[in-house]
Amino acid sequence: MKIIRSNVFVKQTKKIKDKVTKERIVKQIKKIIDNPEVGEFLSYRKDVRKIYIPPFRLLYAYKNDTLYLLDFDNRDKVYKKDRKKR
Repeated sequence: MKIIRSNVFVKQTKKIKDKVTKERIVKQIKKIIDNPEVGEFLSYRKDVRKIYIPPFRLLYAYKNDTLYLLDFDNRDKVYKKDRKKR
């Protein structure tokens, strides 16, 4: 499986200094790789899925054996940013 990280995702995850949160991110990404359908679809976008990593949300998409890690941020911010992109 090919994994593509967006610039926004890379920027947001670099801000995380807490080791526990970083470990949670890695654990959830491994879970997504094992089963890309583990996350729920966004209500307003049926091609993007979300997964909860307290207190954050990870947005991702899966197409043609490629995993796109789109964004990672607090709940309020991640959805506002995603809606603005559309």
